[in-house]
Amino acid sequence: MTRSHQARLWRSVFAAGAAIAVTAGVVAAAPDADKAKTGPTFRLIAASNAVTLDSWKDEPGVYLDLGTYLTAENSPLEIKVTRKSYKDPVVATQIIRQGKSVRTKTLPAGLVKDFSGLPGFMRVTISDAAGKTVLAKSESFCPNNASGRVRPDAPAKSKYPESCPVNPFTLGSVWGVENGWASNTYSGYYSEPVALKPGKYTARVSVAKRYRDLLGIAAKPQTIKVTVRERSWEEGAARASAAGGHAGGHEGHASGHSAPSGHSGHDAMRPAAPAAPTSGAGPAYNVGHGPYPSAPPAVPWAVKKAAGLRAAAQAEDGLGQTDGSRQAPALSPNGKRPTGKASVPNVPKPDLRSLPAYGIQISDGGEEVPGKDYLAFSANVWNAGPAQLVVDGFRSPGKKLMDAYQYFYDANGKQVGYTPTGTMEWDPRPGHEHWHFTDFASYRLLKADQKEAVRSGKEAFCLANTDAVDYTVKNANWHPENTDLSTACGQENSISVREVLDVGSGDTYTQDLPGQSFDITGLPNGTYYIQVLANPEKRLKETNLNNNSALRKVVLGGKPGARTVKVPAHHLVDAN
Repeated sequence: MTRSHQARLWRSVFAAGAAIAVTAGVVAAAPDADKAKTGPTFRLIAASNAVTLDSWKDEPGVYLDLGTYLTAENSPLEIKVTRKSYKDPVVATQIIRQGKSVRTKTLPAGLVKDFSGLPGFMRVTISDAAGKTVLAKSESFCPNNASGRVRPDAPAKSKYPESCPVNPFTLGSVWGVENGWASNTYSGYYSEPVALKPGKYTARVSVAKRYRDLLGIAAKPQTIKVTVRERSWEEGAARASAAGGHAGGHEGHASGHSAPSGHSGHDAMRPAAPAAPTSGAGPAYNVGHGPYPSAPPAVPWAVKKAAGLRAAAQAEDGLGQTDGSRQAPALSPNGKRPTGKASVPNVPKPDLRSLPAYGIQISDGGEEVPGKDYLAFSANVWNAGPAQLVVDGFRSPGKKLMDAYQYFYDANGKQVGYTPTGTMEWDPRPGHEHWHFTDFASYRLLKADQKEAVRSGKEAFCLANTDAVDYTVKNANWHPENTDLSTACGQENSISVREVLDVGSGDTYTQDLPGQSFDITGLPNGTYYIQVLANPEKRLKETNLNNNSALRKVVLGGKPGARTVKVPAHHLVDAN
């Protein structure tokens, strides 16, 4: 698959699988109305003084969502996180809003090193029934989870993003707890489950002193009684069946770009836990804290071969090919087109930029293509704005290709023009089965002299806002709609399709299949560069066409069948 659908699924699930039973009322009292508040007030509260956590026999471990929250009163907690370039460190600045007054406070250098949240924010200690400490750990805190209002007059919606980005090449983010709202302090399935036997425990949860001092949070730890119960998936399935087949939870997808802290619901049948991590401290591929994991291994060729029969029906037209031979057709009439005169008005336009490649590893062709070595990688093209990229495809009856048009809007959101920009094609392969916009990006492996050595066959895309790359740019949309495979990329019988890349967001694809990843079987060892090139044919209208390329240095070694790749740090970003 060209985009990691499993990673997309992880993005769509907030919960790590801990089913929490609330057995008492809110522990912390409401703010003291008798005291005049002159500045923001942040409090640690507990929703309950007792919770029940599940340990699943089939997948041992307990997810410590203890129902503790950070609340913001009188003013939101807002932190702007940026870096000027990959040569510069990450800088976090608190934005303090009081009425019409806005002031800033730069947080200590080195406090945060990435964009995934505040490290070491929480301290959790678990004691058993005898009072013996059985667990002591720190937790990171992503404020962007908007768990709910804590008072009825609070704003109806939180304005802050719904997740903290984990892409190693993120450039800017905004974290916040809305005024009158609460954010779950649990780091969700960014956090590993812990080993706790069934039984009774006492949890003590507190905010680390350095954050209490920085943000003015009272030193008021919360104590929660914890019951750990052991369950099995079969038990949950039987209960769900007896209840008419309803599992008791719900499935949906997050609007953010990576799973935020906290939970959106619990499945009474079994925990919606992600697959085991491949590396680092977070879940496998594209979600989690710590070093960025490698790209997933290539899909077995047996699976690809089974899907080939269906794809072969399109082969004579070049549809669905990934061997680099298909090129997008030149612009030419293709039946009916939108009525009216095409024009490119003088209004804001998108600015497409590429991130350096990441998730880089060696893979092979498996049993179907023995003796082949491939260089797999992940790539992201993002929109620095100040306008959305909006591309509509129009299909004439009986035609296999859609004509694609880029649309333009004025400052009021009114459509004021459009221009032809290529085509869209139907990709029939399992895992795709949607319309791809051709020539959105191109991927090339360059030799040390930066001349092309190999080109990826992947050049058609279903656009989605998978990653929050820089939410500090002008007009960045903190709440994009199409963030995963529910994006509007159409069905086989669609007559038209709209694909959007929002300001501040990017679209990540994993190039892990032979034909998309680079065939390095015949390449000598040495230094190469992976080039990610946005808008390669320059058909899309942008504010700047000179910043579309990004290079990532790699060093190939080893011998056929056992090739190796070293990925040097990209300035201060040390993530393969």
